[in-house]
Amino acid sequence: MAERRPLKSRDTGWAKALASAFVRLRVRPNLISLFSIVFAGVACAGFLLSSGALGVQRLVWLIVAAAGIQLRLLCNLFDGMVAVEGKMGSKVGEIYNDFPDRVADPLIIVPAGYAIALPALGWAAGLLAVMTAYVRVLGGSMGVPQDFRGPMAKPQRMATLTIAAIADGVAGLFHWQGRLLAVALALIVLGTIVTMARRTARTARELEAR
Repeated sequence: MAERRPLKSRDTGWAKALASAFVRLRVRPNLISLFSIVFAGVACAGFLLSSGALGVQRLVWLIVAAAGIQLRLLCNLFDGMVAVEGKMGSKVGEIYNDFPDRVADPLIIVPAGYAIALPALGWAAGLLAVMTAYVRVLGGSMGVPQDFRGPMAKPQRMATLTIAAIADGVAGLFHWQGRLLAVALALIVLGTIVTMARRTARTARELEAR
């Protein structure tokens, strides 16, 4: 079974209730995992459509992007809960648990760069996000416990981008658009570099201590 990211939200009443509902409805966890890509596509569309919009219309598209990000995270939460707590896991569950995330991260982050006419910054943030996950999984492949630490792990990346999207949309009403999303993407770039370094160093220490 794949190691699970520690999430406090798993212990909340609303999460347990919704997970139980999915189990009763026999919604397969692998399907929930795939829907994370669908919602990442919603976020992608929101960011791209915001690039040619102004004022309230731009704010609406950025809210759509933020909603897509959060729905993607809910899929990430419930696929594991349904698989583990609902005992509906499958032999290929680890593939569905991990691969959609590698698609969803750049599908969300890269368009944020295009939304503010800074595609290179978006690509840098998106590719580094994939690399942080690669470092984590690489450690796991060598028998080291997977390292979910940040400072810019997936929950932190998505929270940063969600807040920045809405805030930038509001700022755009006052002709300050683009700045907050640019700062958020720069923070993701810097934070993911630190995250990779920390995870790599820990994996190396674990291997050397054997």
